[in-house]
Amino acid sequence: MRRLLLLLGLASLAAGAEETGFWTTLHATIEHHLGRPYVWGAAGMKSFDCSGFVWRVWADNGYLWKRTTARKMYFSLPKASAGEAGKFGTVVFFDNMKHCGIVNDRGSFYHAQTSVGTNLSRMNDFWKGKVCGYRRVSGR
Repeated sequence: MRRLLLLLGLASLAAGAEETGFWTTLHATIEHHLGRPYVWGAAGMKSFDCSGFVWRVWADNGYLWKRTTARKMYFSLPKASAGEAGKFGTVVFFDNMKHCGIVNDRGSFYHAQTSVGTNLSRMNDFWKGKVCGYRRVSGR
């Protein structure tokens, strides 16, 4: 019985390590694409718009869906629970679904901004006032 519990514990630990590895890889992908200029309709590799940045980060990590606008992406992804809203990897939507980004933590998010390009921004009062919802990528 003790061996079975030990094996179950090791399997759980391995699954947790695999999950941690995924999020580390997702974060590395985001970091790789930071500092690129904003170009409307672009989805990488040298430039991005907001939905193209979100799509590219997830596509580079094996999650493929049709490249589309922020508004259509909002309606195609499942709603995030209240607990998922501030977690890394959740997709955040702003300004009546005209803009989107990827949550870093409760205080910041990654996005492609017209004046700055791809960057990490603080979730300050300006951005908090524009949030219209959070979505999660299925399977994560």
